[in-house]
Amino acid sequence: MRLRTAERDRVFDAVAHERRGIADLIDGLTPEQLATPSLCGGWDVKTVAAHLVSDFLDGFRGFLVSGIRHGNMDKGIDALARRRAQAPAAEIAETLRTRAEFRLSPPVTGPLAGLTDVLVHGADIRIPLGLAHRPDPANVAWVLDFLAGRTQFGFFPQRRLRGLALHDGDTGRTWGAGQEIRGPGVALMLAVCGRTVALDRLTGPGVTVLRSRLT
Repeated sequence: MRLRTAERDRVFDAVAHERRGIADLIDGLTPEQLATPSLCGGWDVKTVAAHLVSDFLDGFRGFLVSGIRHGNMDKGIDALARRRAQAPAAEIAETLRTRAEFRLSPPVTGPLAGLTDVLVHGADIRIPLGLAHRPDPANVAWVLDFLAGRTQFGFFPQRRLRGLALHDGDTGRTWGAGQEIRGPGVALMLAVCGRTVALDRLTGPGVTVLRSRLT
């Protein structure tokens, strides 16, 4: 999805806002809460926050180099996140806060990849802690534009959404064609990104199809 300059600016502002919110949250967590398993398989809450720091301290080039070293991109990103998670939580939070305005825009995927990353990982942190995750529905719709589009790369295989129509009850928008999945935009976003906990908030014949593709 090609964004106009003003739209890019709004995306970057939204990312900065989310980073600051996560920084404030991390600052207030106990060691036990930081060690809580997140929705992102294999990472605790602190490691998810550290990955968001890795996004701009290591960057796309760092991910590539680490991916080559560890055999694939996912393993490379995992290694960098775990290394960043060795820092104190206060340092991770402060880095997120002071670098909140960093304009993450990877090749091909662009700035919406950064918005997707911070919104999904914000849920990965908050939901296991029993905290509400209520991002702006307009920002979630932007993420769904990206996830249902052709430039989505690295979040899930493109075939996952084949033959499915996603209907966002918050904005009234629909992406794709086929068996319908209806529900709040944030639940759609999380479910298509593999967070099965969100499936219970969705309805429609496509839910069974999506569930089978996730499991």
